Amino acid sequence: MKLLNALFPGKTPTAGHSARTWLTTASFWSYMAVSNPVLFGGALAVYAATTPFDRRRTLLHRYTSFWAYHYVGALPLWRCQFDGVENIKKDRTYVLVANHQSLGDILVLFGLFRHFKWISKAEIFRVPFIGWNMYLNDYVRLQRGDSKSVEEMLQACRSHLQAGSSIMMFPEGSRSKDGELKPFKRGAFALAKELDVEVVPIVVDGTRDALPKHGLMLTQEQALQMAVRVLPPVRPQDFDSVQALSDAVRGQMLEVLTAMRAEGSGQVSGPEAEVPPPQPNGHSRPGRV
Repeated sequence: MKLLNALFPGKTPTAGHSARTWLTTASFWSYMAVSNPVLFGGALAVYAATTPFDRRRTLLHRYTSFWAYHYVGALPLWRCQFDGVENIKKDRTYVLVANHQSLGDILVLFGLFRHFKWISKAEIFRVPFIGWNMYLNDYVRLQRGDSKSVEEMLQACRSHLQAGSSIMMFPEGSRSKDGELKPFKRGAFALAKELDVEVVPIVVDGTRDALPKHGLMLTQEQALQMAVRVLPPVRPQDFDSVQALSDAVRGQMLEVLTAMRAEGSGQVSGPEAEVPPPQPNGHSRPGRV
């Protein structure tokens, strides 16, 4: 229960759900509570064995990716499809930006199995085992509303990018209540522009139904299809300003999110929607979605 309260402060399970929902929910959170201490022990071992020669902690992050993503496989009702992962080259450094629908986004994005440093709110670093592992990975903490913390976060991101580690940010800043794309904050795009690092947009959908923003109940009665689509890198030098870069990336992500939902409802045929890359100064080239 301490784990749940830390992840969802002030939230408690609600009545009115089926026995199957209660059983699924109780089983999932109980398994997470029991497995986290064991897997954290593994993380300590990986950290101790690899830190002397793996300063960027790539091996520890890979272990953490397994730790987090295996929870997606632990629920038979969850399915996740990945497209475009090859757009994240293993030998390149990027500013990765993804939309944010729920806590489930974090679990599925670890399923990319690419090296990056998370930027996360400071409260998560205080969660037993999970937060401690985030410290071991040298992920970046952020205290919302604290200007000093924001500057420290930006400096930590600069250091990671310059050392060859990509960073992963939610440019909306917080989870979307309705699953729609919120306005973007400028931090990720300012870093990309300043350091001339390509931005990789990542569109996530379906996770809001897996783990709603308010509440702990896993309410799916049938298989839930989640999807992650990685778009081609966007070059910041093609845009005159941080705002133009942000607007172009958001416009592309919105277009792809709409196309993904149309595919899911059967309105669009074909394996993937074809979305044109954003044009310099934020203008998109006409194309089929």
